[in-house]
Formats: sequence, C-alpha cells, structure tokens
Amino acid sequence: MNKDNFSSERDDYTAQDIQVLKGLEAVRRRPGMYIGSTDQRGLHHLILEIVYNSVDEAIAGYCDRIEVTICRDSKVRVTDNGRGIPIETHPTTGVSTLETVMTTLHSGAKFGGKSYVVSSGLHGVGAAVVNALSSYLQVEVRREDKIFSQEYRYGVPQDEVKVKGEAAGSGITTTFLPDRNIFGNLNYDFDYLTQRLRELAYLVPGLAIHIEDEWEGRELNFYFEGGITSFVRYLNRNKAVLYPRPIYISQEVNGTAVEVALQYNQSFSELTLSFANCIDTADGGSHLTGFRSALTRILNDYARKMKLIKDEGANLVGEDVREGLAAIVSVQLAEPQFEGQVKARLGNPEVKSQVESVVAEGLGDYLEQHPDEARKILTKCLASAQAREAARKARELIQKSRTSSVAVLPGKLAACAEREPSHCELYLVEGDSAGGSAKQGRDRGFQAILPLKGKILNVEKASPDKMLAHEEIRTLIAALETSINEHFDLSKLRYHRVIIMTDADVDGSHIRTLLLTFFFRYMRQLIENGHLFIAQPPLYRLQAGKEQHWVYTEKEKEDWLKKLSGKKVETQRYKGLGEMSPEQLWQTTMNPETRTILQVEIEDAVKADQMFCILMGNDVAPRKAFLQAHAKSAKNLDI
Repeated sequence: MNKDNFSSERDDYTAQDIQVLKGLEAVRRRPGMYIGSTDQRGLHHLILEIVYNSVDEAIAGYCDRIEVTICRDSKVRVTDNGRGIPIETHPTTGVSTLETVMTTLHSGAKFGGKSYVVSSGLHGVGAAVVNALSSYLQVEVRREDKIFSQEYRYGVPQDEVKVKGEAAGSGITTTFLPDRNIFGNLNYDFDYLTQRLRELAYLVPGLAIHIEDEWEGRELNFYFEGGITSFVRYLNRNKAVLYPRPIYISQEVNGTAVEVALQYNQSFSELTLSFANCIDTADGGSHLTGFRSALTRILNDYARKMKLIKDEGANLVGEDVREGLAAIVSVQLAEPQFEGQVKARLGNPEVKSQVESVVAEGLGDYLEQHPDEARKILTKCLASAQAREAARKARELIQKSRTSSVAVLPGKLAACAEREPSHCELYLVEGDSAGGSAKQGRDRGFQAILPLKGKILNVEKASPDKMLAHEEIRTLIAALETSINEHFDLSKLRYHRVIIMTDADVDGSHIRTLLLTFFFRYMRQLIENGHLFIAQPPLYRLQAGKEQHWVYTEKEKEDWLKKLSGKKVETQRYKGLGEMSPEQLWQTTMNPETRTILQVEIEDAVKADQMFCILMGNDVAPRKAFLQAHAKSAKNLDI
C-alpha cells in the first residue's frame, strides 16, 4: 500500500463510522462478552443468573425458597419468596423500577450496599442480560398484596407494568425462553443444574431449592442446615475418611466472612472447591491461595513442634498436605473483584491474607485440641511426602528417557512423520493384535500408534510412586512428553489428539475406564483443553449381497435390518479391533473423513470425582450399590 492510498483511507474514516449501540443491543451483538459463550454453558448461565438474584435475597435474610422449572415448551421458570423488585417509577429513568432493572445494564440494588451487603450474579447486569438474550421473558412481582407483571421480547418491553391480580406474600417469578437464534437447540442438562443448585443449598444453610424438569418428569429438593460441613461430607460420602467430623472454621475479618470446612480421606486425590459470594470460582483465586498457604504452613509448624519432622528434615510441600483432602473454601465480601465476566477467579488481593489468617488460627487450634486426629493427618501427609520423593526419582528416569526416546520406544511407539503437534494424533490401542492392524492401516504421515499391553494400573487405588513405577503408564507419559500433575506442561504435548481405541467388549470398556481415570487424576488439563478423544469402532458389519453397511449402535443395526428386510443379510459382530483388517480399521475408525470420535469433556469435576471414586476406588459398598441401581439400564453386555 502506497502513502497516497493510505491517506485516502484515513480521510474516509469519519464520525459516521462510529456506531453507538443503544439499550441491550450490545448484549445481543456480543453475548459472549457477558455470559462467556453461547453453547450449553452459556445457556445454563442464563438460568443461574436469575437464580443468583434469588440467592442474594436469601443471603440477605428475605428468602428461604427457590423453585426452578424446565417447562415442556423449553421455557425456564424461576420463583422465589423474597421481597420482589420494586415497581414504582424510578427517579432516574422515568419508568418503573422493574423495567429499569430488566432493560438497563448496571442497574440494581447491589451497588450502594444498602439492600445487599454481598451479592452474586453479574452485579446489575444479570437480569438485563437474560432479558436481552431471550426471545420471550415475563416477570411477575408479588408485592403489596398484588401481582405486577410485564412482558418482554428480545429485551424490549411489550407493555407497561400491569396489575395481574391479588397475591399472598411476596416474591418474584421470571419465565423466559432463551433465543434459539443465539443458542440453537435448547438442550438443558438437568444433572448439571442439579449439581449447581445443590451447591447453592449447601452454601446458604436453611435455603430450600426445588428443581423440576417437566420434559423428563424429574424433580429434586435440596435443603441443608449443616452448610459447608455437610458439603464436605457429601464430597467424601463414598470415601474412607481419616476422622468422622469435618474441621469447620469460620470468622469475619474486616467485613469479609470466611468459612472453611475440610476433611481428609484415604484416597490420593484432592478435591477443593472455592466460592465467592456463592459463585463457583472454578479457577480459584486469592481465597484459595490463602487457604493453601495456611494449610501448608500450619501443618509444617505442628509437625516440627511434635518432632514428626526432624530439625534437618525437609518441609512438607503443598502436594503433600493436599493429598486425600476434601475441602470447601467460601468467602462473602462486599466488593468482589472477579477476573473475567463469568467470575471463574477471585482477584481481591486482601482476601488472601484474610483467609490465611483465619485458617491458620482455626486449624492451629484444632490440631492442638485434637491430637489423635492431628497425628492421623500428619501421618498421611508424611507418607505422601515419601511417595512424592519416590515419584520424583521415577519421573527423572522418564525425563531422561525423552532424549533417547527413539532408542527406548521403537517396539512400543510407532511414531508419525509429522512434527507439528497440532497436526498429529496418537492412538492408544488395546493389545498387540489391534496395534498391528492399526499400525498397518494408519496414515503414517500424522497418526502414531501406542499399543498397550493388557490393563494398565488402576491409579485410583495406587500411590503416585507406584503409578510411576508401572511400565505401561511410564511409556504413555514418555510418549506424550507433558509430565503429570503440577509438572504437567501442555506446551510440550506431542500429539494434539490423543485417541483411546479399545475393543467393544467388557475388557475394552474396563481398559478405557482405567485410561480415563489416569488422565482425569494426573493429566486433567489434557481433557480440559480438548485433547482427549474416544474412538468409535463399529459393532457390526451388515452384508446384503454386494451391499455393505458398518453399524455403530444397536438401534442403527435394527434400523438397517428393517430397511434390508427381504434380503439375505449376513451380520458380523465385532468384539475386537483385531478382527478387522487394516483397511477396514482405517475406513471405519481411523480415517478422519469417515470416522466418529467422541471428545472427552469434564462438565462437572465433583460428579466426575465421585464417579471415578465409586467405580475405581477401594470401597466396595458404593460400587455395589451403583451397579445394583443401574443394572437394568446396562446395554451391550458381553455375556
């Protein structure tokens, strides 16, 4: 571009080029800025934003019941028995306060600190954002013995606030239909919403929450007086705990209410959840940092005081004191500073020291007053430290093997020619037979094959040092080149698609579960960043003369048999990948143009942790109960 052309383009840039978006138009134009995304998570975020407004009423002491209903027409209805939004004319906007709240960004009672000391939601944005992103929304406010109602379309009021009838008590009901042009199919996840509402009921003791799905005919009620202590019991309900009652610590420091509950179990994994004003801070933040800092310091101080660590001995580190820990860290503060619009991380720097001081004092007192429980905790932490040191030595051997991986792994890893990780994929294949077919059928340019001999170690029952001593797992870690846990480095991932490919039988399902358990416990970022997949090999081959169909589900088989009725159909069931020729395996399971692979996701860390604990943990009773409860729904049993 020459200078003359550049000057010409600058001259064309005038005030007419500046757009000013009015009202809620900005929200509809860029919804991701306000709710994070327009996928299922964003859809659920709309529901939770309305629920958070009701939770604020509960925290303030004006509401003790919230009802959430997924209606048959895909609308969502949220009702509470709080005070309801005022309906009188607002002095600034000249319209009703209800309409002001529902149509104006950054309006509400959460700024001045008079109506709400602490609050959740998007701080004056939530209700208006939900309204903007809904094709239909109706608000019914119960105040002054009357029901006041107003209806909106795409955030625009359709009429004035009207008196609909008489009412007993107070509260608000919001019914809305998310805009399908923005969210596509309105697929609500009842289990996800249930988990989130359960958490809110734990975080606000005495609050009753009801959820109903009219589509599926399911409903649940939550009410917990025990607060976050009950929450920790719930997290540990399928695990063997070191002591019967969770440690509970609570104190207010400079206007910040700090609540912590923790209890150790005999597992090797940590599950600590953090919340700020009842918001799930999935990425942690200053409150979680303060908790972990105090936990490590106080346990070290106590261990040295009781001579459990010798004077010349090394301190326990964070991973030592968090192994087998289930904990809830909850803070409530007037002016939370969240990083990002969807509030995944708390940023207030002062909260770190506040939480640290509260936990240090409370935990120190508990250890002094409960020496038996303290010794059990420290014994586990010291055993974790010993295992960590053994794991470090094993990890060093793995790291040394990286530089000579070509010499160490040729019999295991069949590498690909491509060196750009984003173009590469690694198939984890069950057994030598299937591994041989996969090696012959693959595209050697970008597909690598790692055959796994038998079933890998169940890491849910093994300590980290025993896990790293297992040959197949060490080979897998070396092939991916990322290391594990706190040493995990996603930038070193050699293959951006890691695909589990096992037989379609019971053994194959078991191997797949073992691998998923390993990835969830030691390489969770691999899942969270969308790099783990499960291959979908065909279950059947239907041959009708020269006509051939590969079938992947039982229903698909039945549908094809109906279509092919009248013809002689040969049905072949594939239980093992090795039963297919390399050409068939490529065409059905490995060819990117024709295959189906499922991406593994972690929608709910709590639910995933519970499921891995039930299915793969040491305790037999929860696993037996799970199998009995789900036996009738089991399909494709290899018997």
